[in-house]
Amino acid sequence: MTEPTVLTVILNYRTPDLTIRACEAALRDMQDLPGEVIVVDNASGDGSVDRLREAAAAQGWDTGGRFRIVESGRNGGFGAGMNFGMRAGLSNGSAPDFYYLLNSDAWPDPGCIRGLRDFLIATPGAGLAASAVRGVDNDPHRTAFRFPSASGEFEAAVRTGPISRLLRNSIIALPQPQTRTRVDWAAGASLMIRRETFAATGGFDEHFFLYFEETDLCRRAALAGWETWYLPDVGVIHIGSATTGMKAWHRTPQYWFDSRLYYFIKNHGRVYTVATTLALIAGTLLWRLRQMIRHKPNSDPDGFLTDLITHATRRALGLAPATKTPVAAFPEDSR
Repeated sequence: MTEPTVLTVILNYRTPDLTIRACEAALRDMQDLPGEVIVVDNASGDGSVDRLREAAAAQGWDTGGRFRIVESGRNGGFGAGMNFGMRAGLSNGSAPDFYYLLNSDAWPDPGCIRGLRDFLIATPGAGLAASAVRGVDNDPHRTAFRFPSASGEFEAAVRTGPISRLLRNSIIALPQPQTRTRVDWAAGASLMIRRETFAATGGFDEHFFLYFEETDLCRRAALAGWETWYLPDVGVIHIGSATTGMKAWHRTPQYWFDSRLYYFIKNHGRVYTVATTLALIAGTLLWRLRQMIRHKPNSDPDGFLTDLITHATRRALGLAPATKTPVAAFPEDSR
């Protein structure tokens, strides 16, 4: 029996040095696995491709058919770039049994890729499996989630203990799982997808530029009968926000609001989307009131509430966004 193959897909946008490090870690972890590593460059335009090719030649990656660099030709966002790599398949033209999606600022621990693959082999109902993610300081990142809801949006915005306890079954970010756990969705920094699941869903919805694309993919997979699992016993180190700078946002970018609105309208309809937005606004207002009373520091990006209301109002009136989606913003971050 032929051992199942894995295609590791790494997305690059103007971070060639980080991508090279991710390639080194992925190739090392795949040395005993059949498959390949493919790097997709999302129209970086900064010499990234040349830098990656030079590194591949210097380290001998480009021999033996185990490594390729491809150019998507556009910066369509995280989902579009990952789709491009998955659709490229293996260098012999065949589709792999599994696709492993790895952020360019993430490095798998030894055995991570095999662990995810073997879990999917042993669990026929699982279509996606995500590893644990931790920072360079070894602090765990919360990357296992419930699907967003109006109550979940309210809880996340209000940030108040009694309300969180009341809405504990709606909290979007799950407590860190200690055992292998089925989840609604998981972050795409280190995520393996079964070939049949990719075929059933068509991959990521490319209307999402960045954010909510993994949420939507896992939801569509669930509707097609495939489970998503989180495996805390295999993991990656992840810098996070290497390209988008999310952790240091002074202002929430237009594409976050666009993705959020598109996700809710697509999956729940316009009436429920209005409810989720009102819940988010109400929760944020209550949080602001607590900040004023208790002199708590502001933890939201500048102008978040104003930008949220303005974006929702303009979309309701059918108006174009106030600012264009920046073509330079792109994933590797992840979220």
